[in-house]
Amino acid sequence: MTSLDTKVVVVGGGVTGVAVLRDLALRGIDAVLVERSDLGTGTSGRWHGLLHSGGRYAVRDEESARECIEENLVLRRIAPHTIEDLGGLFVLLPQDDPAYAEQFVVGCKAAGIPVEELTPGEARKREPLLAERIEAAYAVPDGGIDSWALIRSMVADASSRGARVLTRHPVVGFERDGDRLAAVHVRDLAGGEDVVIGCEWVVNAAGAWAGQVGALAGVPIEMIPGKGVMVVMASRYVRGVVNACRKPADGDIVVPQHEVAILGTTSVQVEDPDDVTVDPAEVDRMIDMCAQMVPSLARGRVLRAFAGSRPLYKPPQQAGEDTQDTRAVSRTFTVLDHAERDGLANLFSIVGGKLTTCRQMAEKLVDRLGERIGVTVPCTTAEVPLPGADHGVHTLAGPLATVEREGAYGTLICECELVTAGQVRQAVADGVVELEDLRRRLRLGYGPCQAAFCAWRAAAAVCERQLDPQVRAAASPAAQGGSHDADPLAGLARFVQERWRGQLTTVWGDQARQALLNHAIYRGIFDLAADQPDEAAAWRTGGLGRQGDGQAEDSRSEGLEREASERDDPAAEVGRGLIGDPDRTSAGTEPG
Repeated sequence: MTSLDTKVVVVGGGVTGVAVLRDLALRGIDAVLVERSDLGTGTSGRWHGLLHSGGRYAVRDEESARECIEENLVLRRIAPHTIEDLGGLFVLLPQDDPAYAEQFVVGCKAAGIPVEELTPGEARKREPLLAERIEAAYAVPDGGIDSWALIRSMVADASSRGARVLTRHPVVGFERDGDRLAAVHVRDLAGGEDVVIGCEWVVNAAGAWAGQVGALAGVPIEMIPGKGVMVVMASRYVRGVVNACRKPADGDIVVPQHEVAILGTTSVQVEDPDDVTVDPAEVDRMIDMCAQMVPSLARGRVLRAFAGSRPLYKPPQQAGEDTQDTRAVSRTFTVLDHAERDGLANLFSIVGGKLTTCRQMAEKLVDRLGERIGVTVPCTTAEVPLPGADHGVHTLAGPLATVEREGAYGTLICECELVTAGQVRQAVADGVVELEDLRRRLRLGYGPCQAAFCAWRAAAAVCERQLDPQVRAAASPAAQGGSHDADPLAGLARFVQERWRGQLTTVWGDQARQALLNHAIYRGIFDLAADQPDEAAAWRTGGLGRQGDGQAEDSRSEGLEREASERDDPAAEVGRGLIGDPDRTSAGTEPG
């Protein structure tokens, strides 16, 4: 067991927790952030990437709408490199209620959201693939934002000011001394040991998991995990964000994000925020509904589907009220001072809100905390640019421009996302050894082939680094999410399993053919067993996402066990056709 001390422990490595960490660092308050997995693996990494104008809340939730437009402008100023300036349209279809459109315009103006009414012709000039029959359209300043780029920038800024970040360190308990929390107990999943963090204050910024953290501390927080399913298309289809101008419902938004379009979204209350399952019927509904606005989506190639849980909060005064319709729950945020609420003197929680409002959420919480600590330094997070802001606004052509500038065509690891060998080597040198972490950092495996070729190339880079004697001699037991002795093949299997899980409900047409090829490569050529759950699936089933690391397998015996089940597997047969069956080579047969 190891120990360390700090002023404030922040629990939760999503965008809100990281924003709190940065705010604390800018005010000179020593802090440590702990996160059970990698940064941005919860709700912050499972959403459609919309930089809200506030338009989606203009009719029913003016407070949230106002917060969104205020922070939209702030983020464009301090983090332009994470934002694509897309613009957005709210489209009124013939079957939609014209009265809602009138309320929408009134609501936007009341919340301070710039709104411009367009004729159908003007709207189709902006978005050529819009449906032929639309009644009206309204332009708002929506955008796209890369949450992982935002998180990395905030962590870099906070770390440069002395803050510390411990990933894959889930909270397992608290030490309580009277009416105060004296320490936070975490488990180092990479190093395999317990860590005790002595502290004076604790901030619960665990999002949809805030209730679970509260329970460990002995305080009740009723969260309403609102699961939303999203569908990823293989092309952008639209130039800007396209919303349906009606009461929020399933399949009412299309967000172009990097090289794809993300369709969203459902909203269903679930018991467990780790429930990221997707029903095929939900995928069909997303496509059918969004195709009413952009008809070509109905004929498009679907890459995958995924789900995330919104961190919705149910105040005590609403106890007993029906919250099955999670869209009726406000998207504004609340700072909970547990001294006033529960008699726990040094715990604050931040619940609700949205990624767009993360900076403002952090400011309000740290203002309250600062009053109690006696820190009078004002918040400057709205004025101080994040590292990388000098690069300007992100553009779709940016990655290609970088490859051309550096002449890196011959060193591409991922052709779909233009990830170079140099980028992968640098990330591995920085301590990243989990391919899942490389995916979040570099967008590895996001393209149409869903990691058919890039994953094994990246795994080779990880393995090459680990085998370097100088690196092994100098390395600490753990760095940024994994031990340096992690099995690259196990990491590769986890990565491929995560990609496959997202495709389970979208395997038809071109993507079915792609899935067969991927299966042939990884089950046929590499002989990977499907026994390595990715981290999201492992948390859902109570695991830690690291099962099987470093364990040798008897490939001969397991190959024989799989033989019967794979005899009728067309993908496995393709693999054997490409390379032969490694378990059947003998003196009487000729390989190849």
